[in-house]
Amino acid sequence: MSMEFIKKIPTAQEIIQEMPLPNHIKEIKKNRDIEIKKIFQNEDDKFLLIIGPCSADNEDSVCEYIGKLAKVQEKVKDCIIIIPRIYTNKPRTTGEGYKGMAHQPDLHKKPDLVEGIRAIRRMHIKALSEYHMPAADEMLYPENYKYLSDMLSYHAVGARSVEDQQHRFTVSGIDMPVGMKNPTSGDIHVMLNSIKAAQLGHSFIYDGWEIKTSGNPLAHAVLRGAVDSYGRNIPNYHYENLTYLASEYEKQGLLNPAIIVDTNHANSMKLYKEQPRIAREVLMSRKYNSTLKKLIKGFMIESYLVGGRQDVNDNIYGKSITDPCLGWEDTENLIYYIAENV
Repeated sequence: MSMEFIKKIPTAQEIIQEMPLPNHIKEIKKNRDIEIKKIFQNEDDKFLLIIGPCSADNEDSVCEYIGKLAKVQEKVKDCIIIIPRIYTNKPRTTGEGYKGMAHQPDLHKKPDLVEGIRAIRRMHIKALSEYHMPAADEMLYPENYKYLSDMLSYHAVGARSVEDQQHRFTVSGIDMPVGMKNPTSGDIHVMLNSIKAAQLGHSFIYDGWEIKTSGNPLAHAVLRGAVDSYGRNIPNYHYENLTYLASEYEKQGLLNPAIIVDTNHANSMKLYKEQPRIAREVLMSRKYNSTLKKLIKGFMIESYLVGGRQDVNDNIYGKSITDPCLGWEDTENLIYYIAENV
């Protein structure tokens, strides 16, 4: 057999019992969840910012960054809700390279998935306990969701996962907003089909159980741009893209139609400094078109303490080791601009 069974992974229940979330923090999260859900249910017109590092690679720098976000959140609380990105699994196109803290909690040591699970839960608990801002994570592996399910307020399904049946069905059993990204091909009908699948109830096998889900009415669209057959990035945040998606959304008759625009990835053509310009254009489209103003609920923005990216061995504190991110000064200015223009 070509698989080597290294060690048994603790169950989510065992990890949560070992590292519980304090009761008073559970209440804070519950109230924040209600605020976020109201936005997707058109009961609140606040704007969402799902913002943070491409990959959460270091507890200290990630928590320092979220501390800065928390101070800005207080200043813009009347019009913006900030959801920190604490992305603990990193998708890799070829499977090579750093796969996130859940896989490799210490950048300079070999992968250790058991310690990785503990490390990501510890980081989420610290961030939530100190700054009272429940985070977003990406559902790269559907079964890993359980280890953080009591702490997250937002989930995303990435461009390479959105066509996968297990991801769609798992989202159908999650009681929180989940953004379904368009696939790398850019086909928005694949994305809309994934939203429909997630909004329906299903019976399927999950974690060794036969389970039944009731459907997730808060599954919604995330536009992240596309890559064509020649490897060229094709943005899909322009006015024509947004109005076309709005019309297709209406044809599908999906619940709680909503769009989040990812300002990085193929939309920025990996030019991270373009993110503020892209945000400004989308905000202008919202002002021009009342339908878009209602549909476009927020942005995903990649941002960290230090702008750009680095190699693992460069050891620059607070700088991304995966995709390049906007630096803090530019991030703060962008948030204030958004607050003045939503």
